Amino acid sequence: MSEAANLYGVVAKFGSPETILAAAQQTKDAGYENIEAYTPFYIEGLDDNLGHAPTRLGWVVLMMGITGLLTGFFIQYWSNAVFYPLNIGGKPLNSWPNFIVITFECTVLFSAFTAGLFMLGRNGLPRPYHPIFNTPGFEDATRDKFFLCIESKDENFELEKVKSFLSGLNPEDVAEVDY
Repeated sequence: MSEAANLYGVVAKFGSPETILAAAQQTKDAGYENIEAYTPFYIEGLDDNLGHAPTRLGWVVLMMGITGLLTGFFIQYWSNAVFYPLNIGGKPLNSWPNFIVITFECTVLFSAFTAGLFMLGRNGLPRPYHPIFNTPGFEDATRDKFFLCIESKDENFELEKVKSFLSGLNPEDVAEVDY
């Protein structure tokens, strides 16, 4: 385990998406499990290389979209056919083609809010402070640098071993991160 109680982990800084992708795969292959990458944009395959399981966000959004569709349709049906029926020119009370626009809008509304709120909750946001912010030069993670962190809570974590392992991946810099 961790040599220092106030050590969050060890971070390596890389200069390109290809290098962090390869480094993440080598880190996973070396047996480390508590690893995280910080990048300025999405990198295809990085989740798999870090060992992250796929998210259920798509299924949750689909279920809430269907809920929104049914809610929008049945609110209109109930309003027009049950609560306040108006017989205008012999047209049916349940005129579903008139319901399409609001039904679509309710579907989008439920889906969009679910996706946004689920994503914020899953990512632990808003997060005004995180130990990784103590990394020297971490502001470059929003510009053009890529960071790979092996956290001290990993069961294979030994400070010198991790530092030498990350140095062997040819990063631009390796740094310890405190809480």
